[in-house]
Amino acid sequence: MALSNRRTALRTLAAGAVGAATSATWVESLSALASQQAHAHAAQAAVGAQKWTPRVLNAKQNAMVVVFTELIIPETDTPGAKAALVNRFIDAVLHAAPPADRAAFLRGLAWMNERSQTVYEKDFVSASVADRTALLATLAHEKNEAVEDRLGVEFFRAIKSMTIDGYYTSEIGLRRELGDNGQLFFAQFDGCDHPEHQG
Repeated sequence: MALSNRRTALRTLAAGAVGAATSATWVESLSALASQQAHAHAAQAAVGAQKWTPRVLNAKQNAMVVVFTELIIPETDTPGAKAALVNRFIDAVLHAAPPADRAAFLRGLAWMNERSQTVYEKDFVSASVADRTALLATLAHEKNEAVEDRLGVEFFRAIKSMTIDGYYTSEIGLRRELGDNGQLFFAQFDGCDHPEHQG
């Protein structure tokens, strides 16, 4: 995908990340918290190579989050969400989140795994890329109002918003995707004053 096309697609994703009127309160809450936590993520990116242990996600949950985020922002001509360590950002947001919001996210993660098992007879991480993509496409469809899909739809909105915030405040997102020369990245340490980065 050409870089300009990818940026356009991601702007569209960001605009619709939590825009639906039916978004649950926990989705809006986690999305807002992700925007606030974005500045800390930029600072953490500077020490990204150091050993890291999740504070909320267990190993299986973390593996699922890595897969989800890479599906949302895959590697193309620039690195994707996995290389940008967006899973670490999401774990940090969950750690800072109210317990009820954190629990709702984890329920959504479990729902995704169960749905994958039901439909594809494999857990989400083990399913093929085509099957994962098909499942997310169903949840991302703006006209999906199925009661049985509600938690999955809400979860997808939350993780999509968190992924975009995490990616574009990582060193990879700022330097390689947006072409930042260091001004935006290092501005995050003292508090970025760009309106679009305010939470």
